[in-house]
Amino acid sequence: MYTQFYNLAEKPFSVTPDTKFFFRSEEHEEALCSLQYSIQERRGFVVITGEIGAGKTTTWRMLLNQIDKTTKLALILNTHLTPKQMIMAILDEFSIPFKETWPKVKMLSALNKFLLEQISLGINVVLIIDEAQNLTRSVLEEVRMLSNLETEKEKLIQIILMGQPELKDKLELKELTQLRQRIQVKYHIYPLTKEETNAYILHRLKVAGSDGREIFEPDALSKIYSYTAGVPRLINSICDRALLNGYLKEKNIITQDTIDEAAKEIIGVNKKYDQNDQKEPTAVS
Repeated sequence: MYTQFYNLAEKPFSVTPDTKFFFRSEEHEEALCSLQYSIQERRGFVVITGEIGAGKTTTWRMLLNQIDKTTKLALILNTHLTPKQMIMAILDEFSIPFKETWPKVKMLSALNKFLLEQISLGINVVLIIDEAQNLTRSVLEEVRMLSNLETEKEKLIQIILMGQPELKDKLELKELTQLRQRIQVKYHIYPLTKEETNAYILHRLKVAGSDGREIFEPDALSKIYSYTAGVPRLINSICDRALLNGYLKEKNIITQDTIDEAAKEIIGVNKKYDQNDQKEPTAVS
C-alpha cells in the first residue's frame, strides 16, 4: 500500500524472516560463523540463544542457504514432543523409513545405520532444533543420547539447539549436567546497538529498493531505538506501522511523532520495550 508512495519495490519491514534482508551485525555475523564452524569441524553440540525477535530464525535460514552438498540438514520446529516422538520426528525429517509401532531402540538403530551410511559417503548430518527452550528435560536427555552415535574419530550427527534465554537457564539444571558438558559452542545473540539499529533500518530500505532519499528523520531513528532497544522484530513492526501511517497522512518523511503514534499502536501507550540495552560479553568456545 505504501511502497509506491515511498518509491520502494517491496515492503522493507515484514516481520516474516527473509534472508534477503539479513543484516550482518556483529552479533548475527558471529552467530552465523559459529554455526558454520561447528558444522565444518563436526563439533557435536551447539547452543544459540537470543531474545524473542532477536533474529535467530533468520540466522539459521541463512545457514540453510550456505550449506553445500556435503551437508544434510534436518529441522525440528515442533518442540512439544515426547522422547519417542522426537526420535520419530528426526527419522521423518531425514526420510528414514520406520513404523510408529517400533520400539524406540529399533528407531535409534535405524538412525544409527543411516548416519553410518552418510559418513561413508562423506556427508555431514546436522540436526537443528528451534525453540528448544520448550523441550522437556526428558527430551533434552534423549537428544543428548544422540551424541553417543559416533565413530572412534568423529560425531555422526551435529546437533544445534536454538532458543530463547530460558534455554540457558534450563541447561544449568543439575539433571542436565551431562548435556551441558557436551556443548562445544555457545553463543547468545544480543539486540542491536543504537548505531546498528540505524544501519539496520537503512539497510532494509535499500534492499527494498530505496533510492537513498531520507525517509526517516534522525530523531525518528532515535525514537525507534528507544522503543525497541534494538530488537529487530520490534523495529520491523514499528517501522512498518510508521510507514503506513505516514502514507495515510501523506507525509514524505517519517518524524518522531509518527514513530510515537506507531509505537503506541504496537506496544502500548508510552511503553518502551523492557530490555537492557547494554551488551554483555558473548561466549564462544
